[in-house]
Amino acid sequence: MANIAALTALIEPEAKALGLSLVRVGFFGGKSDPTLQVMAERPDTRQLTLDDCATLSRRLSEILDALDGTPDDPIDEAYRLEVSSPGIDRPLTRLSDYADWAGHEARIKLVEPIEGRKMFDADLVGVEGDDVKVVAKHGAMTIPFAAIASAKLVLTDKLIKATKPLDAEGADRIIEEDVN
Repeated sequence: MANIAALTALIEPEAKALGLSLVRVGFFGGKSDPTLQVMAERPDTRQLTLDDCATLSRRLSEILDALDGTPDDPIDEAYRLEVSSPGIDRPLTRLSDYADWAGHEARIKLVEPIEGRKMFDADLVGVEGDDVKVVAKHGAMTIPFAAIASAKLVLTDKLIKATKPLDAEGADRIIEEDVN
């Protein structure tokens, strides 16, 4: 299995060196399709370009390949590396995400039920200390950040309008290069 804490400790400085903010490091897929997933973004745009993905992927591959088979290797099996943007319906993994996306709807899963519910949709209000403030259908709630197992934004028209797309200038052009 993979040591997520060790992987995060290896990956985060590399992302920062490229001017990126690490959103999530995860290991998914089990034995059939083990995948190391790295989500990052540019702090100014909250997005990631294809060039950013490729650069971070190459950099991480070099580091992880150099550790392969050594005692410091945080992954003890073959795996696939996936570097991506968090996307529009992004996971909320940092306390600051809840403040940054205040006014938008999120699907929140709790570690333990609160008021008889473990999963619900709510509008994000912001943060106060280490707590997340939301308004759910049953009213306003304050949830300790540590009590949240996972959360992600819900794709709504409001979120689509609020998410500025990257410049698509030239996306429809094909550039052919002679590789010889």
